[in-house]
Amino acid sequence: MSTHQSDVLERFLRYVQVDTQSADEHCDRVPSTDIQFDLARMLADELGELGARDVNVSDHAYVTAWIPASEGAGNRPRLGLVAHLDTTEQAPGYGVKPHIVSYNGGNLVCGTVDGVDVSLSPAKVPALDELIGEDLVCTDGTTLLGADDKAGVAEIMALVALLKQNPSLPHPEIGICFCPDEEIGHGAELLDIEAFGCAYAYTVDGGPIGELEWECFNAAEATVRFQGFSIHPGDAKGRMVNASELFCRFHSLLPAVQRPEYTEGYEGFYYLEGVSGTVEHATARYIIRDHDAKKFQAKTDHLLHAARFVNEEQGEERVTVEVKQQYRNMAEVVSEHPELIAVARSAFEAAGVTPNVIPIRGGTDGAQLSFRGLPCPNLSTGAYCCHGVNEFIPVSSLSTMVDVLVQLVARFA
Repeated sequence: MSTHQSDVLERFLRYVQVDTQSADEHCDRVPSTDIQFDLARMLADELGELGARDVNVSDHAYVTAWIPASEGAGNRPRLGLVAHLDTTEQAPGYGVKPHIVSYNGGNLVCGTVDGVDVSLSPAKVPALDELIGEDLVCTDGTTLLGADDKAGVAEIMALVALLKQNPSLPHPEIGICFCPDEEIGHGAELLDIEAFGCAYAYTVDGGPIGELEWECFNAAEATVRFQGFSIHPGDAKGRMVNASELFCRFHSLLPAVQRPEYTEGYEGFYYLEGVSGTVEHATARYIIRDHDAKKFQAKTDHLLHAARFVNEEQGEERVTVEVKQQYRNMAEVVSEHPELIAVARSAFEAAGVTPNVIPIRGGTDGAQLSFRGLPCPNLSTGAYCCHGVNEFIPVSSLSTMVDVLVQLVARFA
């Protein structure tokens, strides 16, 4: 294990207090929120101070730079490390107030809101039983923490600082990229891969320490619109068509057992992200996920069949479905590069961590990058319960992941 002390905790506590939520309603532009530039510019300034070369913040808030190789490793291919700037809008994310809780077992209380404890029980998160005695970074209970993915950002930046302080640590040239809008599906899509100059890369965007992922979902989002006919309810018989009721009918045709709360492992799902409706008009937003390409296509087809079924019941077209493909299972690409998994396993083990190779029940920038020619597995950050006010990360996991990255880059030297 590394004997070098990193500044990862200080960086993480600082970065999470910079608001960077992306916004799906502005997904037609990148970044979707201008506030992502605040963290982008901060990181660029810090990279410059740490001796990074060609530091740049693009017009779309992509931060890129590269770190010169250690002595004797200049002929090795450049290795990329990638994380994302934005945090999800699925929970409040403005005004994050991180603090450290010394966890001694039982319920983990991160804060109190309106006199009620915001807490997690070991029954809900069994991993808490293994974290007794640990210091955990939490919020005050009113916001998410933002460890997804500011933990990854902090760990990469702490690595860069360590390499600056300890020139003898072996490493090839390292390409650094921090992307905007990963949470709403843009992520690395506008990264100039040729200019980035890396032969392979890793995203640092996973969960509990030790996670190593090279499979992800196939993914699409669907917008379903329902057109009703409004008339006074007293005169409605045989004439009113309630768009909100059409939504209820449509939703009932989707298999309940394939909702996220009933699935795990390689099981895919339909996820209703949100719905709004009146008598006249309703709109529902779904995401569709499955690791298996055939099952993924079957889910997409079933959504379209459900719309046709409701239209046939109505005798006219009142339901329309717009499907947008998001990303594919990166296993199609990364499986051809088993050495990337082997090296990552070795790095975890050298840092005293047992690697846990699992499929991602989500996606990362690595999916886009892999299909664009840059094979890119995903590494853990150490975070738990992301996308909610109960999100937390052990201080030890932040430090250990920096050790893992030290070991990783050494193996590519």
